[in-house]
Amino acid sequence: MATVNTDRLRASNRQAGRRIGGTVAIFIFLFVLGAFMVLPIYLTFVMSIKPVEELFIFPPKLYAIRPTLDNFRDMFRALNSNRVPFSRYVFNSVAVTVSVTVLQCIFSSMAAFVLAKCHFPGSKLINSIIVIALLYQSNVIYIMQYIVMAKLGLIDNPLALILPSVASPMGLFLMRQSISQVPDAMIEAAKVDGAGLFRICWQVVMPNQKPALMTLIIFAFQAAWNIQTGTLVFREQYKTLPTVVTQAAASGLARAGVAMAAAVFMLVPPIVIFMLAQRQVIETMAHSGIKE
Repeated sequence: MATVNTDRLRASNRQAGRRIGGTVAIFIFLFVLGAFMVLPIYLTFVMSIKPVEELFIFPPKLYAIRPTLDNFRDMFRALNSNRVPFSRYVFNSVAVTVSVTVLQCIFSSMAAFVLAKCHFPGSKLINSIIVIALLYQSNVIYIMQYIVMAKLGLIDNPLALILPSVASPMGLFLMRQSISQVPDAMIEAAKVDGAGLFRICWQVVMPNQKPALMTLIIFAFQAAWNIQTGTLVFREQYKTLPTVVTQAAASGLARAGVAMAAAVFMLVPPIVIFMLAQRQVIETMAHSGIKE
């Protein structure tokens, strides 16, 4: 009897050792992976506080010998030297980003609800087209977008930056996959109570889609914040911050510090939105669920 208990104890210790070893291995792997992800952000910040002469030291240092904020002052000075003040560029970027994010969430949610829960002729074909559209990058349809904007008379208009980004195959696919998990019994119960499709969409389905909505907000905000005017907008007062930052960075090696400072400035809003939205995603996934 004592031998059996000893064998069980040894087997239990071996299993516990394997579990601890597996946990340690996973922790080390995630730590190394996280370090590789954080390293570019860290280097961008370090480069932004280095004096110009330290940017050309070889081999490059992973720290600033004489840290300074001159690059940030030079950035504001260089961007304010244009015909349009720096605050105007920030306002343009914020207006475009907020408009694209809000409209993309609204239209993606409504279209996804129809495709996921409303049966009509051609719905399968539309879903297949959406999946195929995920394969195409914006560069592929750029010429077609320009032709459409030109036909609508929106060239050199802020709407030329907003309207093409409202329709997002990725956002629509994400929301459709999430809404497909909602039980049909919930929707049928709402119909029995006299609710219409619009009310079912926004008062029954959408409150249970916070993880998908927050994920969509992260993707939409990041993509919209980095929108450049390109060949759609030429007026200086309509240009966005990424466009002006790219122009400043292309001025030569003397502006390398300014470019790094601008990159740090551009990183802050997406990081803040990601942290806020991620907290909501984790909290919702931990405390909510839908069951038949």
